[in-house]
Amino acid sequence: MNLALKESIRHELSHHAPFTIFGALTGILIMAGFPHLPRETSYKLFYTLHPLHVFFSSLTAASIYSLHECSGLPRKCGLRKLILVAFVGAVGLGTLSDSLIPYLGEVILGLPERQLHIGFIEEWWIVNPLAFLGILIAFYKPMSRMPHAAHVLISTWASLFHMMMAVGIELAWWTYPVIFLFLFAAVWLPCCVSDIVFPLLFVHKRS
Repeated sequence: MNLALKESIRHELSHHAPFTIFGALTGILIMAGFPHLPRETSYKLFYTLHPLHVFFSSLTAASIYSLHECSGLPRKCGLRKLILVAFVGAVGLGTLSDSLIPYLGEVILGLPERQLHIGFIEEWWIVNPLAFLGILIAFYKPMSRMPHAAHVLISTWASLFHMMMAVGIELAWWTYPVIFLFLFAAVWLPCCVSDIVFPLLFVHKRS
């Protein structure tokens, strides 16, 4: 990994951190404010926010790859390459962020209604088309600047409602700091990896 890429990763991680802390705090406030939110409502909110997260991730990853590998002319890369890089990054790491890490938190906290929800399988007709839509947009018009705050909030709330589906009981006060840590972890590193690091790994080095 070259020095420029390392600096880019450090910059993105530090840039995302304040947004992620703020997003995790809003998640805790939502959970505390709506402790008895019906599971069906949390399910619907998760499957609204998770597909949106995948859309933004695929758009960002495809744009980053295009701008660095093809000088912003994605047709030089080819749609197949964009799909391979952006779809795997957005769907794979989006699933880690919104489903796998929250589920780990549910297991550790012993939440009674915990259940793993894998969006690209369980609701594939929503999640996968939005991933392809993000890639298609980047194919014709890659974005050089992304709304970090909106992206982070969408991802945080998707992780939150995955966990809220599992609650089913009155939470003790000490569970909220633990949930905050899992919300932060679910968003901060996976988001930067899927959007920035993963696509850059496939950029050919130039002299």
